[in-house]
Amino acid sequence: MASESLTASDYIKHHLTNLTFGQHPDGHWGLAHSAEEASAMGFWAIHVDTMFWSIALGALFLLLLRRVARKASADTPVGMQNFVEWIVDFVNGIVKGGFTGHNPMVAPMALTIFIWVFLINFMDLIPVDWLPQVVTMLGSGLFGMDPHHVYFRVVPSTDPNATFGMSLAVFALMIYYSFKIKGVGGFAAELTLHPFSSNNKLLQLVFIPINFLLEFVSLLAKPLSLSLRLYGNMFAGEMIFILIALMYGGGWILGIFGGFLQLGWAIFHVLIITLQAFIFMVLTVVYMDLAYQVGEH
Repeated sequence: MASESLTASDYIKHHLTNLTFGQHPDGHWGLAHSAEEASAMGFWAIHVDTMFWSIALGALFLLLLRRVARKASADTPVGMQNFVEWIVDFVNGIVKGGFTGHNPMVAPMALTIFIWVFLINFMDLIPVDWLPQVVTMLGSGLFGMDPHHVYFRVVPSTDPNATFGMSLAVFALMIYYSFKIKGVGGFAAELTLHPFSSNNKLLQLVFIPINFLLEFVSLLAKPLSLSLRLYGNMFAGEMIFILIALMYGGGWILGIFGGFLQLGWAIFHVLIITLQAFIFMVLTVVYMDLAYQVGEH
């Protein structure tokens, strides 16, 4: 696609635009045909590619684990069962070391987050032009669309809507269990009586709004950092792959050099996608543990 009469700027912009479905200015609903149209569709627009790959990879995860569970044997595990048991033991170890409460949901949630985010991130290792090129051929061949107006991003974690959606789900669980375990008064005291406190009642009243401001900012920073960390790292990785792909349109010498760069970056990127899935899982466990910690109020 890099060689199809697109400038480097247009090529990058094309690869960073989602396949968007939403309402056009004239009132009808349909796919956006440009980045400007996608932006104008506003809040209720849907990134079809992000939704498709998120759901598809989640379904793949469920089907694989279901298949392994159905064929599980009490004998010495081999093959996929051995691999899955290793991951389950690894996640259980993280949960036991980082979660001091008792909630049977936390370990399965941590396992789901780790594998799901890893699969989503893994899509970044597929060459940037392969899947978009397939969709472009389908869109232009079946629907007569302009190839330059067929957008398709295959890495959901490079879409902030996806990372914010996951982090807000974790944040909602954290808030829910904070109220459930600590009660309304306990959670309110956690936000208003720390870090500054005093035995003087009048002085403590002065500290309450200051404490609330500090703790409320800290509370809101949790979903922001959780989502932006994943998004920022994966977006940077995708951008590097796109820049390397541009080299294939610069002649065979630059193309060979780009091939070596792509291989090296892909090998290094395996560590990044795994680490980001691990960090997202660990922070989820830590945030759930904070919801269960009852301090002195």
